[in-house]
Amino acid sequence: QVQLVESGGGSVQAGGSLRLSCALSGYTYRITYMGWFRQAPGEERKGVAAIYNGIGNTYYADSVKGRFTISQDNAKNTVYLQMNSLKPEDTAMYYCAIQDNYTGSWKLVERYKYWGQGTQVTVSS
Repeated sequence: QVQLVESGGGSVQAGGSLRLSCALSGYTYRITYMGWFRQAPGEERKGVAAIYNGIGNTYYADSVKGRFTISQDNAKNTVYLQMNSLKPEDTAMYYCAIQDNYTGSWKLVERYKYWGQGTQVTVSS
């Protein structure tokens, strides 16, 4: 049974930092992109960052470039999202997800096959 378990969310003031973790278990097939998405109330789920498994190429939404960093620890089957200089507009539920085929797109929600349950990030001004 494939499981993606996010952790590390919480409440911080603007300018603060959080590090999200996503631990993968029960999966032994190919992984291409490992991505982080976020969804605020009433909005669509949007791609935040992704990393191409094994190669390490990283991709970011314009809104988080220079503030967020995605990384992975293959030994722990874990992907991280370091979030610095947080802003109130970063407030959302954050999800991690994986693709099992090369689709050429890290941003499209529908290209991801497995999802975690999400972790809430709240940034106050």
